[in-house]
Amino acid sequence: MIIVVSPDATQDEVARIIARIEESGRKAHISEGQERTIIGVIGSDPPELEDMFGSLPHVESVHRVTHPYKMVSRQFNPTDTVIDIGKGVTVGGSELAVMAGPCSIENEGHIVDTARAVQQAGANVLRGGAYKPRSSPYAFRGLGEEGLRCLAQASKETGMPVITELMTVRDVDVVAKHADVIQIGARNMQNFNLLDEVGALKKPVMLKRAMSGQIEEWLLAAEYILSAGNPNVILCERGIRTFETAYRNTFDVNAIPLVKELSHLPVIADPSHGTGKWGLVAPVARAGIAAGADGLMIEVHPHPEAALSDGAQSLTYESFTKMMLSVAGIAAAVGRTLSGVKATAAAR
Repeated sequence: MIIVVSPDATQDEVARIIARIEESGRKAHISEGQERTIIGVIGSDPPELEDMFGSLPHVESVHRVTHPYKMVSRQFNPTDTVIDIGKGVTVGGSELAVMAGPCSIENEGHIVDTARAVQQAGANVLRGGAYKPRSSPYAFRGLGEEGLRCLAQASKETGMPVITELMTVRDVDVVAKHADVIQIGARNMQNFNLLDEVGALKKPVMLKRAMSGQIEEWLLAAEYILSAGNPNVILCERGIRTFETAYRNTFDVNAIPLVKELSHLPVIADPSHGTGKWGLVAPVARAGIAAGADGLMIEVHPHPEAALSDGAQSLTYESFTKMMLSVAGIAAAVGRTLSGVKATAAAR
């Protein structure tokens, strides 16, 4: 439920409305716009509440949120959420976030070298997998905690914030210790116990869409995290499974503008998993930014042909640099920036 407060209400009068909400056993979420203060009421919203809250002084109107997800809804918060992930990087503002690095961390030298290369090309967040969900139990499944230590060293040497995947509840503490952003992968989108755990943290979480996840299911998964107390959620469109077999997944570019319409949360595009083919990554990355994505997640490896995982969709350092320069043009056309690319291009 949403309460629109009269523009002439004082802070004390707004506080009295909030107190009445809390007396009813619900929580209040405040969104202050330029012209209006909107209070989101978190909890059950039976029809009789409209009359109760509508009769309070300085309440202009009361609206029930029609979507099954409440806190995630743009009705609940009409202002775009911008998430500070630390080390000078935000997700959801005018500057695009570019998360780049290898699918799997192979050793310390590998991740440090890749971190330097992607940073030089304009990336502002380092990605790297320490725990890898694989279809085959015989495939490389990551270095585990040792990989996290390597990732932390790369962050220390470059100053970049890092994102890495959390797969199980038992690893929450160790991943949270090393990561600036915790990634919940596609296979865990509806692992509700895991969502509750990261919801108890204040650390930013990036929630990937499941390979067969519908938009409403994806947003309801995000609702789990927000309702548990963590407002710092980033959504990631990473392609869905369809009948087509010419590429790994079908990148659902429709999802980006639709989710931006339905929700205030920032959205990252992952054309690496979205296509599974390195030659498609750059054009689909440009499409994602043109559609309104707040950033990209790109797999980069110095020698993709020798990568321990996902080499077919990984860009080389050179191809990543070219992609970033091309994306910068699209970003400028839609009113976004890639400051790292500008600095790199100017240096050349």
